[in-house]
Amino acid sequence: MSKSKKSEFRPNDYVVYPAHGVGQIVSIEKQEVVGIELELFVISFEKDKMTLRVPTNKATEIGMRGLSSPDVISKAMTTLKGKAKVKRAMWSRRAQEYEQKINSGDLIAIAEVVRDLHRTDDQREQSYSERQLYEAALERLTREVAAVNGADEVAAAKQVGDVLISRAAAA
Repeated sequence: MSKSKKSEFRPNDYVVYPAHGVGQIVSIEKQEVVGIELELFVISFEKDKMTLRVPTNKATEIGMRGLSSPDVISKAMTTLKGKAKVKRAMWSRRAQEYEQKINSGDLIAIAEVVRDLHRTDDQREQSYSERQLYEAALERLTREVAAVNGADEVAAAKQVGDVLISRAAAA
């Protein structure tokens, strides 16, 4: 590992922050905190109307990463096509696992949550908490697909939706 990973991210870069998904680095600023000068990435999450300041020296350590490669996007799409893997564990335990996957920032893990919680119209109803997790995972996946493909979220949502529909049709 190189001693300094400072130059890895630059202003205007899209990045993935594990707990919040895709954001854009607006700037890099210096701020004095308790007498220590810190260099911070200022990241805007426009959809959530939120701005986050992340110390540049901690970014990689906390799991901030660049957007996935097109290769990872296609792996995520392949994951969506797979058969849902639903463990027999209690819902509270499964919900916890799904949440960890969503917040891991790992696109494949997020795709697994979408796959496992996706329901077609004729399948059993989803509980409120299942729906919440499904929508959170779907939104993370869609935003990253949109950012990587340089498309808008509507086009990305259609792409993801088409994969889920084709999977349901094949089942």
